[in-house]
Amino acid sequence: MITSVLDNPKAERIRRAAELSNARSRRRSGRLLIEGPQAVREAVKWTPTALSDLYVQVAESHDDGSWTVPDGPLPQIVDAASSQPGLYVHGVTEAVMNKLSSNAQGIAAVGEIDALSPAYDDALLDVRPCIAAFWQVRDPGNAGAVIRAADAAGCDAVMFVDDCVDRFNPKVVRSTAGSLFHIPVFTMSTQEMFSWCARREITVVAADIYGTAAHRPEQLPTVLSEHRMPASRLLLFGNEARGLPQSLLEQVDRIVTIPIYGKAESLNLATSAAVMLFALAMSSHIARM
Repeated sequence: MITSVLDNPKAERIRRAAELSNARSRRRSGRLLIEGPQAVREAVKWTPTALSDLYVQVAESHDDGSWTVPDGPLPQIVDAASSQPGLYVHGVTEAVMNKLSSNAQGIAAVGEIDALSPAYDDALLDVRPCIAAFWQVRDPGNAGAVIRAADAAGCDAVMFVDDCVDRFNPKVVRSTAGSLFHIPVFTMSTQEMFSWCARREITVVAADIYGTAAHRPEQLPTVLSEHRMPASRLLLFGNEARGLPQSLLEQVDRIVTIPIYGKAESLNLATSAAVMLFALAMSSHIARM
């Protein structure tokens, strides 16, 4: 039940929350803004202790002083959030919600970045982990889409390598459709990634069309048919426009390419990641049946 409503769009609390769409404000405050029913629902379900405040647009007031939340997914999210200790639910007017975000669809939450930034140690990963890594992914929509694909394919973690878009950018968060709250997402430099994998005996497999003189690319169907993919693996995908540089490809253990059967020159990053991650995931699950 919503018993009080924030109705001042200029209130300090609302201004601070709205500013979290800005990277500098996120770094300074250590907080992020989560927008929309799907993302907020998954955050409340899977990482409630990382959330501090939830804002929901109310529809109308009643004689007993309570307020109605519009029908649809919002009432269930509010009920779930209201049962979480330390998570405060605030009713807001339409003007306040519009000040908070133009993409919230009636609901938004504020979370703590540190609570959503796990240390990259073995305790968080499967004994034989499968990790999806993305080097210099820059587009927020792509970044969110690849996190969602990795989550759906059953990966144990996602790694953003080198100079990538901020994984807590609001568009990234929305594009993950809640997957950001299901799967750990790490950030590392290129050499940190190679050192981390070497210490844990994780095979680094790059997705690339051409390969190098020393590492010719293996066709994905061949890899699948011969069950030649190691269980502990990190699948590395390159920048949307430039792919992976030769200097990096020379350091990986293997290179795999997705065959193109039609006239298209290549696949975009999100599609390539989805095809390869799902192909390998289905092959692994079939092998265990």
